[in-house]
Amino acid sequence: MRLHRLIAILLLIESRGQMKAKDLADALETSVRSIYRDVDVLAEAGIPIVSRSGPNGGIKLMEGYTVNLKQLHGEEVIHLYLTGMGIYAGGQTETGLKLKNALLKLEKTMPDVYLSDIEKAKTRFYFDDTPWWSERASMPCFETLRAAVWRSWKLRISYQKVGGDRSTRLVQPYGLVVKKADWYLVAFCEDIGELRTFKCERIMTVEQVEEAYTIPETFSLERHWNEQGQLFKQECQAKELYPVTIKLPVTKRALMDKLDVMKSQQVEEFFLLTINLYSYERACQDIVDWLGQIEVIEPAQLRDFAKEKVKELLRLYT
Repeated sequence: MRLHRLIAILLLIESRGQMKAKDLADALETSVRSIYRDVDVLAEAGIPIVSRSGPNGGIKLMEGYTVNLKQLHGEEVIHLYLTGMGIYAGGQTETGLKLKNALLKLEKTMPDVYLSDIEKAKTRFYFDDTPWWSERASMPCFETLRAAVWRSWKLRISYQKVGGDRSTRLVQPYGLVVKKADWYLVAFCEDIGELRTFKCERIMTVEQVEEAYTIPETFSLERHWNEQGQLFKQECQAKELYPVTIKLPVTKRALMDKLDVMKSQQVEEFFLLTINLYSYERACQDIVDWLGQIEVIEPAQLRDFAKEKVKELLRLYT
């Protein structure tokens, strides 16, 4: 991870000219102290980095020095950015090959002190993010979608719903969002006159339409996505509300990240949580997985269910 951060620091300060340590830390999701340590490492490796304090100060490369970022084409830089967002670039896909080409160019521009580390990393680490029992969902139209978002191409898409039904939509792509390795296209659908979100793997075919469109200046992809996400959660909670009170040991606090927590209170070595499990049936499924990690306090019906499951296990192993 540190090697990637060192490369990212070089790319950021070359492309933007100068950046404050805090801005670098925010962009790379690390601490300011880590940024200063990385800058020291780069300086010790012979990279002429200048760091100035004060309101107009920041971190930048010495005048006239370059890491040859300019030799990368715009498309290649985009693919480098996308892989940082989590796009799968393995195999012989068009996107994967373009990314590999960009990385090869970037490697050739890095100072010699890093080349041995890069080669070692290639031979010592392998990342396989495909599930064991199923293949990663293909996105046959992704490259066209990405180009359409970047170049503001209007598209006619064939979209397949969860049930299998297909529909054709004329859309104006506003942006792409990746969440947990799933990609979504946010686009204005001309057929219904509203913004809609389409899961990329369900877009079966795309056709470029030679018509211009403009994205409203007030539109923010991040704000829209977050607002729609909150609305989606609220709708789900309103339709499917089944509050459950549980006791969770502090040592198991990592489980909280997987829960829809409505209320939380720490009591000594435990968290007293009220969580939404949406329905009694769904709660029964989840509770079986959490036996031994949590204690169900309320409702009594679910607590009794948990007791019976524990008794079944005791009978099985006695």
